[in-house]
Amino acid sequence: MTERDRPTRPVPQPLPALLTGENADVYFLRTERVLEGEGRNPIVTMEVFCRRSGATLCGIDEAKGLLSIALEADAAAGKASLWALKDGDLIEAKEVVMRIRAPYRSIARLETAYLGMMAQGTGWATAARAIVDAAAPTPVIAFGARHVHPNVADRLDYAAMIGGAAGASTTAGSARVARLPVGTMPHALVLIFGDTVEAALAFDRQIDEDLPRIVLVDTFRDEAEESARVAAALGAKLSGVRLDRASELGGVTPDLVTEVRGALDAAGAASAQIVVSGGLSLERIAEFKAAGAHVDTYAVGSAISGVRPIDFTADIHEIDGRPIGKRGRPSGVSPSPRLREVDLAAWRAALVPATR
Repeated sequence: MTERDRPTRPVPQPLPALLTGENADVYFLRTERVLEGEGRNPIVTMEVFCRRSGATLCGIDEAKGLLSIALEADAAAGKASLWALKDGDLIEAKEVVMRIRAPYRSIARLETAYLGMMAQGTGWATAARAIVDAAAPTPVIAFGARHVHPNVADRLDYAAMIGGAAGASTTAGSARVARLPVGTMPHALVLIFGDTVEAALAFDRQIDEDLPRIVLVDTFRDEAEESARVAAALGAKLSGVRLDRASELGGVTPDLVTEVRGALDAAGAASAQIVVSGGLSLERIAEFKAAGAHVDTYAVGSAISGVRPIDFTADIHEIDGRPIGKRGRPSGVSPSPRLREVDLAAWRAALVPATR
């Protein structure tokens, strides 16, 4: 017997608006009204798929949490069940990723929500996977929270890590995979202190000892010069430097990385790493790799956060056990050997308060 699908990490509780339908496409609410008025509520089998091959699935675990609440009573009565893949699975075009069997009025208003969770999450995770593969073996951290609405920043960071990112910048997103958030220092800190070394020393005095001392070195002076200065000031405490040269100055280049590496080595900081950030893309990462630039970490934002969602579709394939389907699509339950039955009670127990 195949082991049932159970959560391995906390799942955000659905917002009340998802369960009430305030965030649903209104035609689902009107459909509920029609069916209720006509006294109809058949048990349907709904299957969810996308047309993108090789996508990294993400958002489906949050959808399981939503459905674990919505289907609680029906499942207890033997009228509802759920089968699904999991976050992080690589999926094929038109592969069924989730199958819901339930009275239709119990799930109608949820379709907008669970499709949106998967569409956005899978888009982000798939983009992150492409970046991570391009950068390998150099790690990638997700710096895209500033490019999305703050209410979904944790979902973005979570999806990036499902896609293979080694870490992310927000506390909420990192907590979903039990990791510490990753960050260095902003230009604001250096500007306020008026000197890179003074900012670095203040950071060292005030921040927990177990956190890495990675100093931003492009605010006031040449990056190689600043790297040598902070290496002299912090000594063995210096974990690394971050390069984020303004686009007005040409941005970070492979030559700049090589220059900074040389300056650190000459200053006795051979173990200090170099983090590169600022408008990184697949193409720019390829340039660094082709040049053999000694980059230790890529911090990537909009190349992950700015991608389009990957569309998912939900179709009814059975009504009260009778095969049925939309014209042009198959009728009846699709062969889906990778699906596992979801332990709805376990997913309900894993829900934690959402960050928004």
